[in-house]
Amino acid sequence: MDEFQEILQDFLVESFELIEQLDQDLVELETRPDDLELLNRIFRVAHTVKGASSFLNFDVLTHLTHHMEDVLNRARHGELVISPNIMDVILESIDLMKALLNTIRDTSSDSGIDVSGCVTRLDLCTKGYGDVEAPVAKSAAPATKVVEKIVEEVVEDEPSSDELDYDNMGADELEAEIERLLQERMTEDKAKREAKIASGGSSKAAEEEEDDDYEPVANAPVAVTPARKPASMRDDSDSMDDARAAAPAKKQSAVEQTIRVDVKRLDHLMNLIGELVLAKNRLIKINDDVEERYEGESFLEELNQVVSIVSIVTTDLQIAVMKTRMLPIGKVFNKFPRMIRDLSRELNKKIELEIFGEDTELDKSIVEEIGDPLVHIIRNSCDHGIEIPAIRLEQGKSETGTIKLKAYNEGNQIVIQIDDDGKGLDVEMLKRKSLEKGLISEKEADNMSDKEAFGLIFKPGFSTAAVVTNVSGRGVGMDVVKTNIEKVNGIIDIDSEIGIGTSMKLKIPLTLAIIQALLVGVQEEHYAIPLASVLETVRISKDEVYTVEGRSVMRLREDVLSLVHIGDIFEVERILDSSEYAYVVVLGLGTSKLGLIVDTLVGQEEIVIKSLGEFLKGIEGIAGATIRGDGGVTLIVDVVAIMDMAKHVKASALIDTTSDAAMLTHEKTKASDYTVMIVDDSKTDRTIMRKALEPLGVTLVEAGDGQEALNILKQGDHNFDAMLVDIEMPRMDGYSLATEIKKYNRYKNLPLIAVTSRTGKSDRMRGVESGMVEYITKPYSSDYLMSVVQRNINFKSEFSK
Repeated sequence: MDEFQEILQDFLVESFELIEQLDQDLVELETRPDDLELLNRIFRVAHTVKGASSFLNFDVLTHLTHHMEDVLNRARHGELVISPNIMDVILESIDLMKALLNTIRDTSSDSGIDVSGCVTRLDLCTKGYGDVEAPVAKSAAPATKVVEKIVEEVVEDEPSSDELDYDNMGADELEAEIERLLQERMTEDKAKREAKIASGGSSKAAEEEEDDDYEPVANAPVAVTPARKPASMRDDSDSMDDARAAAPAKKQSAVEQTIRVDVKRLDHLMNLIGELVLAKNRLIKINDDVEERYEGESFLEELNQVVSIVSIVTTDLQIAVMKTRMLPIGKVFNKFPRMIRDLSRELNKKIELEIFGEDTELDKSIVEEIGDPLVHIIRNSCDHGIEIPAIRLEQGKSETGTIKLKAYNEGNQIVIQIDDDGKGLDVEMLKRKSLEKGLISEKEADNMSDKEAFGLIFKPGFSTAAVVTNVSGRGVGMDVVKTNIEKVNGIIDIDSEIGIGTSMKLKIPLTLAIIQALLVGVQEEHYAIPLASVLETVRISKDEVYTVEGRSVMRLREDVLSLVHIGDIFEVERILDSSEYAYVVVLGLGTSKLGLIVDTLVGQEEIVIKSLGEFLKGIEGIAGATIRGDGGVTLIVDVVAIMDMAKHVKASALIDTTSDAAMLTHEKTKASDYTVMIVDDSKTDRTIMRKALEPLGVTLVEAGDGQEALNILKQGDHNFDAMLVDIEMPRMDGYSLATEIKKYNRYKNLPLIAVTSRTGKSDRMRGVESGMVEYITKPYSSDYLMSVVQRNINFKSEFSK
């Protein structure tokens, strides 16, 4: 990056920082026009931006800020009172300054934006014509009388002047003439000051007047407008000089040293911390395994100390890095006083905004996401919530409505609360409008609670506005709010009372990179559920589950909770055991709740969210993946998606009475009711085993290797009573097959009989560890094989031929 680009980047960062506060300061100035300290602070910001933009040759921005500076300068000298109309013009110039800075950021140039109209209105304000409105009237003719007065004031001391036909001038010609006359006046003023200095007048007074005008001198040395040092030559005090000049007076001892860091570097650092957290979890799991295996060994105490230190330091480092990404939510809140001020004038309402907790910090990525949702909510409160002054007075309220915006910490979440003292939400009206638009059925409306009715405002296409305006009424907005908040794993909660007002709470996680999650098990699968969406967990028996209209439900205290098995959502093969109990994870999303049935609760763990990549992203119901402490990969549940998917899942039973688990205990009435699988890659060996068992009359199924045997088991077409397993097989050997089979609750007690030529002691031990109940070595006799099978399947003697 060359020196100019470094200076330009510094200019942009500082200018955006300075102007960001201007909206709020200007709105505050409108309520306290006599606050000279506030006015001077605003003036210094305009002057700082003008000086820097002039040095960098951004002529359009310099031209605009110079004229805005003139208005502020007259106001701070008591020569001008800032009326609402004048403030409209000043705020218009601020918006243009923001647009110019964005253009400079994107193109390194401030061309392409027309500021002439705003400059004309600023000049009229400078001359004291406070009735000018922004934007200016379509016809330029009404402004001619104002121009004539300006001309009269400018040329009143001149001996003569050519008469100009102002009535027939176009808007551009009028603006040019005003600019020419004002420049003449400024040149005259400067000449008078120089003459005063030459005649022995106060140089200090002359310098103050010169500072008030802030007129750049064409041939002045560069030092008049100090150049920014390159980043490599600057210290922290240099980088913050202008910002301090514009900031409120603070104790000098409170000044902090700061540096600016590229966001990409922070993102990379956060990714590294995520990997370190995963390694910490893995280390803790390994330490637990070692403790169990080497209980009582002297080295364990030292190992525990090291693991504990690594865990503590990693956690502290993670917190420190997360804090570097944190931004005060005031970065978002600061733009709302200006918005409320503009909406009040547009809607002809009196509205005050009270802000609390603007120092509350959030992850940068979340701060960027919540801006638009808050805009929609506050605009909605102004338009639909706050009543017009006359109606408020009739209802015994103050004619000025109040919107309170506050942020505070609640556990590992940030709560942003928006309260208004408006008319509140009418439940019956919300239902009626939703029925008219076909968003709900009559049956749904009848069974809907007040909380659920409040949630109707988030339905796409829902609107209560009678007339489409610039503020609302297009049937879009609040559904965007819900979508954007859920995108950052947040939830929305609404409370409202007719005639009293509405309170809306946005509950948002502190960060999106590392979260607390509840790990749950479904058969051999594991899933991570973000803890922010988990309300509670309960254990239930199958007797507590009821079926209503094809849906499983349970009673949870005073509520009826819909139930769905997570295995049904993700189509996990459910081979359930005969347990009388199951676990329910109660999920909450706004006003909606869902009971998610799982097989096991593994525990709570801090997880790092990983993307699934280009080829796997977009899987419905899955938000990403993480690596567990034991090294396994766990999918992270998208709570928003599964709550929607659950609506299409029919009744879920804890115990499937027609499942294979029930069939295992079915009474045998004949020899063929017993089923035995023969697993061997040698066709000859399979034939030998078949010939040995055929006299029993049992049903025999063959598989050529372990993988084929596992596939047959998963198909569920047979209810097996025993398996004869060879050890040496391609694709999947006997040990691996036994290990996989034992993962299924249904087959935990299935007798696995090894039939192999491997006779070593270690082979036998490995067979036992993998779940083998018998170990037959080749060669063997047919009678011996038959007796082993009969014993393990509890073959009834009356079935023997």
